[in-house]
Amino acid sequence: MIDTQTAPLAGKELLQKVKELTHLNKRDTAKECGYYSTTKTGKTRIDLTGFYDALLAARGISLEPEKKKDGRGREATYRVSVHKNGQIVIGAAYTQEMGLNPGDEFEIKVGYKHIHLKQLGEGSSTEDEDE
Repeated sequence: MIDTQTAPLAGKELLQKVKELTHLNKRDTAKECGYYSTTKTGKTRIDLTGFYDALLAARGISLEPEKKKDGRGREATYRVSVHKNGQIVIGAAYTQEMGLNPGDEFEIKVGYKHIHLKQLGEGSSTEDEDE
């Protein structure tokens, strides 16, 4: 039987700890973040897979995304078209996936062939993770 020594870090705590431990190798970093267990014989096992999965999840990356459907039963395609009236509509499947609520506000930055939306207010992140 394997006993876990500490509760593994996740989310922003995990990302911050990894930044602090850049001087360590990946196995030691995983151990310091709580991704290890000790067997009955006292041998330490590093859970690199769990560590990497938690890092991906903390960055919002899923290698096996669930199929999201919009309100009409279609799967989200992550593509939109400009409507005849010049509008671009982002469907509910995307806003729900991001955890957005009615009234959430965004700053719009227009660039050459791209539009960047940055959430404003309490729920906004200070990091530009997806640029």
